[in-house]
Amino acid sequence: MINRFFEIKKEYYKLKEKLNDPSQFKKIQDFSLLSQEFHKLEKTYFLIEEYEKIKNQIQSNKKLLKEESEEELILLAKEENQNLIKELEQKEQELKRKFLPEDPNDKKNVILEIRAGAGGDEASLFVQDLFLAYSAYAESRSWKFELISASKGNLGGYKEIIVNVSGFRVYSFLKYESGVHRVQRVPKTESQGRIHTSTITVVVLPEVDPVLIKIDPSEIRMDVCRSSGAGGQHVNTTDSAVRLVHLPTKITVYCQQEKSQHANKERAFKILYARLFDFQTQKKRQEESQKRQDQMGTGNRSQRIRTYNFPQSRLTDHRIPITKKNLSQIMEGDFEDLFSSINLHYQNLALKQIG
Repeated sequence: MINRFFEIKKEYYKLKEKLNDPSQFKKIQDFSLLSQEFHKLEKTYFLIEEYEKIKNQIQSNKKLLKEESEEELILLAKEENQNLIKELEQKEQELKRKFLPEDPNDKKNVILEIRAGAGGDEASLFVQDLFLAYSAYAESRSWKFELISASKGNLGGYKEIIVNVSGFRVYSFLKYESGVHRVQRVPKTESQGRIHTSTITVVVLPEVDPVLIKIDPSEIRMDVCRSSGAGGQHVNTTDSAVRLVHLPTKITVYCQQEKSQHANKERAFKILYARLFDFQTQKKRQEESQKRQDQMGTGNRSQRIRTYNFPQSRLTDHRIPITKKNLSQIMEGDFEDLFSSINLHYQNLALKQIG
């Protein structure tokens, strides 16, 4: 790991020097992104410093054991080394997790899709609740949360909602949210107080540069139509809604959020590129060995990943598994501890993979 230590320290001082010279930045956004990257690297830098400090102390104690003749000092040095060796092993594991190959999508923005599943109107209401929870979390991280498309439910909430989330390393935080989310609670319309179970699905797609996706224009059918609305002045009287169909895969995207056809077309293609990239990724995963898929997780959209039990204020993530008793705080956007636990789980699985 010596070479990695050297590279990280070199990059740390390089970024630190850049941040100390604000004249290099033409935009505040550039400075902000570099600052966030620096603070992420800084954690690894200080972890290396701690690791090397402990290692040097162990070596000093070993030297003392060879030179010292006083029995009491020898016993103290041996006892200290036993504790230091355990601490060193812990730091080494932390560093190994830091040095795992980075997911190439981790720095990307995402297309976040939330859809109602089983449970009718209650599912639509939970789509809205989870959307608001993610929105609050995005705000806490200074991410931009931009609505792309929304389809309202019969009694409120949303049958489907799609947003573009952009900011610092968005995909690295949200990538494990894809799957089926189950909610257990008493609906507002339930007079008998019976607990109702419903499900929604979440899909997190990394935003894709169009040049990475090769699409034959003849394979895409584009339809334009009049946007649906609430009636009266809210109904768009022009054909501004856009529907795209990728004929080979049957992937369909519909966008009517904007008033102009051009804006809806641009958003629809952004979603289409992301879905096609995901389709290719999922296909590649299916070609991998079943053993690796079982250990690392397939990202299967039909996999039930989490249960939200409101009567008991309990959230259970079934992959780790882990249970949190602070559901109300999580639904207000406090995902930090949960996401850290999930990320650590998958990092440990990755370490097992490489031995």
